Amino acid sequence: MESMLGMVREGAWTTLATYWGGRILIALLVLFVGIRLAKWLAGLAERGMTRSHIEPTAVSFLRKVVYVALLVVLALTVLQAIFGVAPTSMIAVLGAAGLAIGLALKDSLSNVASGVMLVSLKPFRVGHIVTINGVTGKVEDVSIFQTRLRGADNQVIVMPNSLITTDSIINLTPDTMRRVEIVVGIGYGDDIDHARRIIEEIFAADERLLPEPAPDVMVYALGDNSVNLGVRCHVANADWFAVKCALTEQIKKRFDAEGITIPYPQRDVHMYHHAGGGVPALSSAPGDRPALPDPSGAQAG
Repeated sequence: MESMLGMVREGAWTTLATYWGGRILIALLVLFVGIRLAKWLAGLAERGMTRSHIEPTAVSFLRKVVYVALLVVLALTVLQAIFGVAPTSMIAVLGAAGLAIGLALKDSLSNVASGVMLVSLKPFRVGHIVTINGVTGKVEDVSIFQTRLRGADNQVIVMPNSLITTDSIINLTPDTMRRVEIVVGIGYGDDIDHARRIIEEIFAADERLLPEPAPDVMVYALGDNSVNLGVRCHVANADWFAVKCALTEQIKKRFDAEGITIPYPQRDVHMYHHAGGGVPALSSAPGDRPALPDPSGAQAG
């Protein structure tokens, strides 16, 4: 009797394993084919949007959204058609799971919302050079959760979308020109007009500078140790960094050759001698001069 029950149990387990094993194999096959189909449909949608002249930033973002949506549909189809999960049960499970995931991944969901804002408001596009949160780079990709930049020294900079939308965005690309601004200090004993003429000669020798707006040299401020000159000119976007470095170097060399000093911070030390002799008192700043002894020789009680 026990041997017969064992054979029945063994047969039931074999039938169960065969039944569910077959369904699992079919599900894996459907998932494999479905994922490839989802990639193909996402690529087809990308090509259609490109032909419609939609900007590359939105195309890249929407392609990823289409692909993720197709994967969700594929998973629901497999659960319902192969494993027999009722739609109402799936909706209830997805609702509970969505609530739990939303609470656990609120920061990630804010990245998704920020990605939608970036694509909708279009503060920059793929290929633009931007400065975000003090980081400058060329925009390579805007995905659902993050944006990838390429830095000047070829490093990859990945920034969460929520960080981008909560900070200032400086887009350096839309205009065809950019202003170069350098602050140069000269000594108080140097001739301002002479220094201005030298810089204007440097301007005239560089063909990369744009004639409009015209370059100029202005006195920005009278600093503690120097007269600060503002050197300003406009160049094409691609020439900005090279021109700024070249102007800085040429100004330094010409000032050295013309005898114009570029001061550095310094401190004057004043010596105060007692009328009756003795050790002099030193003062290095107006506010810390020591009290001088009374010439009459009287001492405080």
